[in-house]
Amino acid sequence: MVDRKDMGSWLQGPRARTSADEEYRGRDLGLPPSGPGSIAGFGIRLAGVLIDWAIASLIARGLFGVPLPFSQPPASGTQGFVVLGVFAVMHLLLVGTLGFTIGHRIMGLQVRSLTGTGRVMPVQALVRTLLLCLFIPAVVWDRDGRGLHDKVPGTVIVRLR
Repeated sequence: MVDRKDMGSWLQGPRARTSADEEYRGRDLGLPPSGPGSIAGFGIRLAGVLIDWAIASLIARGLFGVPLPFSQPPASGTQGFVVLGVFAVMHLLLVGTLGFTIGHRIMGLQVRSLTGTGRVMPVQALVRTLLLCLFIPAVVWDRDGRGLHDKVPGTVIVRLR
C-alpha cells in the first residue's frame, strides 16, 4: 500500500525517507552544520571561481594580450588555454601557500586539508589544481558536496564566516 509518506519522499528525493534528521553535509568529516568551518555551498564556491577566472582573464590580457571574454574578436583556442594556465598557476600558488585564492577570500572561503593540521600540502594543491582544470571532476560531487577535485587530494572548502 502506498501512503502519503511514500509520495512525499519520492517528491523530496531519494534520501528523504532514509536519512536521519541530524544528517548534514560535512557531518562524517567532523565539520559543523553551519557557520565558520562548515562546508561551503555550491553557489558561493561558483562565485569564487568566477572571480578567480575574471582575475586570470585580466592577467592573461595584460601579460599575453589575450582578448577578454565577450570581446571582439574572441579569443582563439590556444588563447583560452593561456587563461586556463594563468588560472592554474594562480590557484596552485595561492592555495598551496595561503589556503585560498582571491575569489575564495572575497567570498569568505578556505581550502583545508582533512589530514594533519588542516593546512593544504603542496602535493594536495597540485592534484587539486590539475583536477579542477579538467573541469569534469569539479562537477561530480559526493553527498557532502565535495567534488572529485577535493575528494582525491583529501581537501574540503569551508566557510570562514
